[in-house]
Amino acid sequence: MKKIITTTKAPAPIGPYNQAVLTNGMLFTSGQIAFNPENGELVLDHIKKETKQVMENLKAVLAQAQMSFENVVKTTIFIADMNDFASINEIYGSYFNDATAPARETVQVACLPKNVNVEISMIAVNS
Repeated sequence: MKKIITTTKAPAPIGPYNQAVLTNGMLFTSGQIAFNPENGELVLDHIKKETKQVMENLKAVLAQAQMSFENVVKTTIFIADMNDFASINEIYGSYFNDATAPARETVQVACLPKNVNVEISMIAVNS
């Protein structure tokens, strides 16, 4: 059975999807972009600020499912420009313990929703 995870502390979906789905102890988050849920505006003035907003949105979704970044086993990072990788990685990495960091892939894509620079999705397991 699946349970839909929704929180007002992360941006509401802008299409036919949910923030996350929990099933059999596994949480699958939708990709998050840098919408600030408090004012509905995109944070695009600097790639580090943008990445931080994405991670804070994911943190809120994880918390709603009673999980944290320690529960994350896999992430996917979509980047508009691979030249931003180091800055994105610096912020992303600050949310994880290096010894228990999740598996991950990072890919450059041609275009992301709302012309953002980064989108991240996660899979977490309730251990």
